[in-house]
Amino acid sequence: MRTKTLTLLAITATVSLVLTGCGANSSSSGGSGSSSSNTPAAAGGGANGKVGVILPETATSARWEGFDKPMLTAALQAQGFSVDIQNAQGDNQKFSTLADGMISEGVKVLVLASSDPSVGAAVEAKAKQAGIPTIDYDRPSLGGSADYYVSFDNQKVGALQAQGLADDLKAKPGAQIIQIEGAPTDNNATLFAAGHAQILKPLYASGALKLVANQAIDNWDNQKGGQTFEQLLTGNGGKVDGVVAANDGLAGAIITVLIKDHLNGKVPVTGQDATADGLMAIMRGDQYLTIFKPIKQEAESTAKLAAALAKGDKAAADAIATGTLHDPVGNRDIKSVLLEPQLITKDQVKTVVTQGYVKASDICGGTLAATCSQLGIS
Repeated sequence: MRTKTLTLLAITATVSLVLTGCGANSSSSGGSGSSSSNTPAAAGGGANGKVGVILPETATSARWEGFDKPMLTAALQAQGFSVDIQNAQGDNQKFSTLADGMISEGVKVLVLASSDPSVGAAVEAKAKQAGIPTIDYDRPSLGGSADYYVSFDNQKVGALQAQGLADDLKAKPGAQIIQIEGAPTDNNATLFAAGHAQILKPLYASGALKLVANQAIDNWDNQKGGQTFEQLLTGNGGKVDGVVAANDGLAGAIITVLIKDHLNGKVPVTGQDATADGLMAIMRGDQYLTIFKPIKQEAESTAKLAAALAKGDKAAADAIATGTLHDPVGNRDIKSVLLEPQLITKDQVKTVVTQGYVKASDICGGTLAATCSQLGIS
C-alpha cells in the first residue's frame, strides 16, 4: 500500500466546516450489551496470549457488534490469540473500567475504539505504564500514545461523498445544498469534513453550488438529524437540490422528511457505511450513494499489527502500517494503516453483497426483487 500522510484538523463546529462520522454495514443495532466474544479461543488461551478489544457503542451503529466484533475475533484467532471483546455502550466510565480490567489481566495488546478521545488517551497512558502496546481502531484518541492506528482514509470518504453529489448535480447550476453532519466529538468527523471542504468549498465559492445550511448532529442522533433537516428545509422555503448526509442512518431520517414533502427521488442524498437500509434506499432511488468500508480488511490489519507487537517486532509492524496520521493534540505522527473506501451507487450495490457484508435476502424482498434481478443480485 502506498504511503499516505493525513493531517487531523482541529475539531470545530463552524458552519463552513462539515463535521461527519461513521456508522454501520447493517441496518439495525447489533448486540445490546458488552460481552466477551463467545468463542472457544476466548474461553481458552491462545498460543500468543490474549488481546483485549473495547468497542464504543451499539446505540447508533450496528457495525460494532454485527461486523467488527466477529471479524476482529476471527482475525485475531487466526493470529493465535485468544480474544476478549467488550462494548462500552457509549459510557466513558464503563470504557475505563473495562480497560482497567484488561490491563490488570495482562493482555498482550489492547485495541481501542473510543467514543471520547480523552478517555482513550487516558487508557493508553495506563497501558503504556503497564508495558502493554495499544492500537487505535477506526478512530484516533487525540493526545494519546497509541503505537499504531488502523482505519480507512477518512478524508477520502468525505471527498467521495462530496464529489459524488457534485457530479450528480452538474446539470443544475446553483443547486442548493443542505449538509447534515455527524457528532462533532467523533475524531473522524474532522477528516470527513476536510474531504467535503476539498470538493465543495470551491464549488460554493464559484456559485456552481449554493450552501443553504450546515449542521452537525450531536451523538449521531438520527431523530434529531431528521428534525434539524426539516427545520432547515422549511426555513429555505421547502427548497433543496442535494443533501450531504454523514451516514446512512442520518440519510434515512432525511429521506423520511423528503417523502413527506414528495421530494424523495428528486433530491440526491449521500450516505456512508453501506447498510442494508441504505442500499435499499439506493435501489428505490431515494438515496443516491453510500460509502462502503470493508471492515474485514480493517480487522485483519489490526490482527497482523497485534501479532507483530506481541512479539516485539517493530519492523514487521512498521511494514504493515505504511501510512501516517498527524495528531495535533499530541503533536506527533502515528504510524497508520489507512484503507481505501469505495463509493457505491445503484450499479455497485452488488459489490457489497458479493463481499458478504449484506445478504441478498436482506435487501431484495418485496418491491425490490425485480431491481435486484436487474442488478444481478441473488
